[in-house]
Parts: sequence; structure tokens; C-alpha cells
Amino acid sequence: MSSSSARRGAGTRGEGPLPRRPFKRYFRETGWRHLVGIVVTIFAMFPLLYVFSASLNPGGTLLTANSLFSNVSFESYADLFGSSTHPYGAWFVNTLVIGLVTAAGTVILGALAAYAFSRMRFTGRRFGLTTLLVVQMFPQMLAMVAIFLLMVQIGDIFPAIGLNTQIGLIMVYLGGALGVNTYLMYGFFNTIPASIDEAAKIDGAGHARIFFTIILRLVAPILAVVGLLSFIGTSSEFVLASIILIDPDKQTLAVGLYKFISDEFSKNWSLFAAGAVLAALLPVALFLALQRYIVGGLTAGSVK
Repeated sequence: MSSSSARRGAGTRGEGPLPRRPFKRYFRETGWRHLVGIVVTIFAMFPLLYVFSASLNPGGTLLTANSLFSNVSFESYADLFGSSTHPYGAWFVNTLVIGLVTAAGTVILGALAAYAFSRMRFTGRRFGLTTLLVVQMFPQMLAMVAIFLLMVQIGDIFPAIGLNTQIGLIMVYLGGALGVNTYLMYGFFNTIPASIDEAAKIDGAGHARIFFTIILRLVAPILAVVGLLSFIGTSSEFVLASIILIDPDKQTLAVGLYKFISDEFSKNWSLFAAGAVLAALLPVALFLALQRYIVGGLTAGSVK
């Protein structure tokens, strides 16, 4: 009696191995997804491996880097920090400082503006939101000449924030990123219940205390997303940085690395690839540090 009961219970769920699906059914239901994922992963990883292989190739050209990791040498990484005409270390520090300061300023200014548009009711509020959205439709390239002339004139009066200054470049970045980030944060701020503000006001808290002690903690995911996007955008930006920063010691990685391949007769792709690999460590480290906030910032607020 007990043996027959055991045989009958062997097929019940959770008490025995489930029968394997036929290969055609498996491929039709889930297998094709795995195949697509593998293909996409290879497609995304190949350029990274190719650049890393080129950085380890002392030949200095991309043509000899077709065979991945055929020549392995860290000579290019050592030469990056030994050149007096190409101060890679200064470029690295400049990019880190400009990127972090711009990201912090973008987050603070965008959050303040988004809180004002989300929580306060004033004349011109709807027109201001519409203006922020419309201004982003025009590419930044249209303002290059105007920005350059403006920085030249500002430098004549205030040299500390004019042309060829990192502070001036940071201010240009902050002005260009304020619109889109404000509109992005505005949608997230609207998901925070207004009853929290009302309860804090009953206890005597003002707008400043509500914003800095309550709201900022609740919107931490979107702050991390905006900060990361701002850092990546400023660290890889080339046009504005090449126009405003003139001295080699003040330039960023995006501008400095271009010098390795800009000369027609002395292109060194190995040094360029090595510099690009080290430059990628900055956004990757920031992404890993903010990873637990990024998922929430990209998904929260999509459904009320």
C-alpha cells in the first residue's frame, strides 16, 4: 500500500523531476531568447575586446591588432604618463574634477527647479515647463559661435570664468543640462505624494526644510540617474571642451586623446586605445557605485 502510494506521488509537482521539454518546444518558448542574448553580448563585447587588444599592441596601428591579443605589452600604458607634450595624468584629473562638479551642480540645480515646478503654483509655471521642453529641440551645435563669443567677452571682464578656464566650461555645461534634467526630475517629483509636504508644513517645516530633509531622500534614485548621465556626458564631450579649453594642461580626456591620432604622420592608435581603456574606468566605477539607485530611478514613477 505504501509502495503504490509512493509511485502515485512521484509524479506530483515538487516530489519528482519534471519531464524535459522537447528541443523544438524549448527553442520556441525560451531558447531563441538565449540565442539572441548571446549574439547581442558578442556584438557588444567585440569592440571592447578589440580596443583592449589594440592597447596592448606596441605596434601603434590598428591594422596589426586584427589578431586579438597576438602581442601583449603594457608599454603603451607606461608611455601615457611619461610624455611631457601629452599630459595624460592632468587630463584624467581635469575630467574627474569637471565631471564630478558638473554632475553635482546639475543634480542640485535640477532638483531645486523640479521641486519648484512640482510643488509650487505661480504665474508662468506652465509656460516655463513648455519652454524647457521646446528649447531642448534645438541642437547645441547652433550655439557654438555664440558661446565662444560670450566666453571671450566674459573673459575680458572676469578672467576667472572666461575662455580657457575650467570654471567657465562647467558653467556652460550647467546651463545646457539644466532644461532636460529639470523636466526629467519634474515627472519623478510628481510621484511623491503631496500629503508628505502637508504633514511637514503642519509641524512647522518650510519649503527649504521639506526639500533638503524629506524630498531629496525620497527622490534619490532619479538623482543618481541624472548624476550618472551628466558625468558620462561631460566626460565624453568634445566640441565645447575643445573650443573653450586651449592650454594642454587644462584640457579633458576627450580633447587630449584626440591629439594621439590627429597628426597625419605620427598617429599612435595604441596610446589612444590605452588612454580610452583607462578613461572608461571613471564611468564604470560611478555606475557600479550608483547601481542600486539606477534601477529604481529608471523604473519608479512610471506607474502611479
